[in-house]
Amino acid sequence: MDQNSGIRILLVEDNKEFANLVDLFLRKHDRDSFQIVWRENGKRALEELDKDPSFDVILMDYFLPGQNGLEVTRQIQERGFSIPVVFLTVNKDFDLAVEVMKLGVEDYLVKEEITTPVLPKTIMSVIERKKLRDQLTSLEISQKRLEAMQEMVEQITGQIREPLDAMKLSTETLVKKHENDNLSTYVTIIRENLDRIEKKIAKLKDLKSDKTVTYVHDIKMFDLSE
Repeated sequence: MDQNSGIRILLVEDNKEFANLVDLFLRKHDRDSFQIVWRENGKRALEELDKDPSFDVILMDYFLPGQNGLEVTRQIQERGFSIPVVFLTVNKDFDLAVEVMKLGVEDYLVKEEITTPVLPKTIMSVIERKKLRDQLTSLEISQKRLEAMQEMVEQITGQIREPLDAMKLSTETLVKKHENDNLSTYVTIIRENLDRIEKKIAKLKDLKSDKTVTYVHDIKMFDLSE
């Protein structure tokens, strides 16, 4: 039942014939788009996830031997897997739907819908929603990092502003004093380095992105090239 490429689906279903139907209709919809891994119960599904957590979506039957789909989903979440789950049941049940939504399950389908375009459309929609959420989360994390960086820069620049100004003033005095002797080159280098520091500080204060670049080995620094 496994394919070599495409959207990776973990199907948790104790009925082998139904699992084959899911595989058949998804292949019929688009032969190359879906890769299905079937596991017949929650225990085997969790073992599969521990071994390979790179699934795009989980199709979860509610009526499973040992532990039902809700219990298995709770364990999946407790183990830190963030793979979206779509429940499959034999009929619509309001109470079950409420429980499923409380768990943050992405969608809820009746098994008879697997023979219609509803199943592949639901899978694609769930994956797109997950990608959008991940992008938004990444943006939020990036924004918080940037805000923290800007706050830190404000604190640091506030502390070094006075000594930096004093150094610049002293350097300008030295430049005038030694403009015609052997020390002029060294004093000029000092002034240029102070100017560089000021420019870097200005860029840090105006930072618009938390993009980093490799500095030395695995040490990274904020990218101030723009």
